[in-house]
Amino acid sequence: MQRSPAWILPWLLALLLCVALVGPTPAVAGPDKSKAPLPAAEARQWLARIHAAAHERNYQGTLVFSADGELSSARVAHFGDGKQSYERVEVLDGRMQQIYRHNDSVYTIWPGSRLVVVEERDSRQASLRQVLEPRAEEHYELREQGTDHVAGREVQVLLLSPRDEYRFAQRLWVDSRTGLMLRADVLGPKQQVLESTAFSQVEIGVKSQPQSVLRSMKQVDGFRLVRPAQQGTQLESEGWALKSLVPGFRLSSCIRRALDPADGSAASASVMQAVFSDGLTHVSVFVEPLDPERHKQPLITHVGATHTLMQAHGDAWVTVVGDVPASTLKLFFQALDRRN
Repeated sequence: MQRSPAWILPWLLALLLCVALVGPTPAVAGPDKSKAPLPAAEARQWLARIHAAAHERNYQGTLVFSADGELSSARVAHFGDGKQSYERVEVLDGRMQQIYRHNDSVYTIWPGSRLVVVEERDSRQASLRQVLEPRAEEHYELREQGTDHVAGREVQVLLLSPRDEYRFAQRLWVDSRTGLMLRADVLGPKQQVLESTAFSQVEIGVKSQPQSVLRSMKQVDGFRLVRPAQQGTQLESEGWALKSLVPGFRLSSCIRRALDPADGSAASASVMQAVFSDGLTHVSVFVEPLDPERHKQPLITHVGATHTLMQAHGDAWVTVVGDVPASTLKLFFQALDRRN
């Protein structure tokens, strides 16, 4: 299997944590599509409430990850006061990765290798957890599926069914009192659960604890600090374009960032990352110089719902990653066009 570049590993794990943290749960029945979809206005109200709760509520708790038979867990927290925002994700298994965010600044810490990656992220992409936008209603039908309980709290169960074949369905468990999403299942074409996110324990409305995040961001003495140089850019100015947009996806951001020389790349090498969103899920397209020593064979793989496509495109190596069907990633690759 082609080894992933060092710079993509923290991003991939963050993506998995954002969408695929889950606890072991009993089998559940498939989605009930017998109910009519909610009217557009009512669906947008639900999605707006979930979106607001993700930004405005203070909470902390434990998430447990399960995908393809693998289990992991993490402590997570979100604090904010309207002007400042703080998040932490502390993975409790494996390499014990820790991610801390203060506004747009993100520190990814690998205690085992004494490495810290420091990034300034676009504010639209900074959050460490999945952010659901109201415009997702344009590409998904929303149905109410009754009530349930997650982590001892009453929740409303919602089903987001895609209006086409370019994305997966998701089933959401939303806290009835606050609107905070407490669990999310990503469903395959046969309604099988590909991955699922659930709090096993959660406290909502806790007192803000910004120092619990800032203190950890400052305690990095003795670690190797990597600050990947990055700058905003545009596909066209980089000599690329999409011949056609994949239905429902819009360009959210585009940056150019340096590759980590520790990966064996030349110090001057860099990668372009374009992020596309349909309001619920994201697809990232990475383009870097083709290196025959590292980039051997095309690859399509997946972990849970997260599919990855790696393939040469002329003198470039393209990596497309997202919680979408592999066929959707192929559409992004096929639409990518070199303009110079």
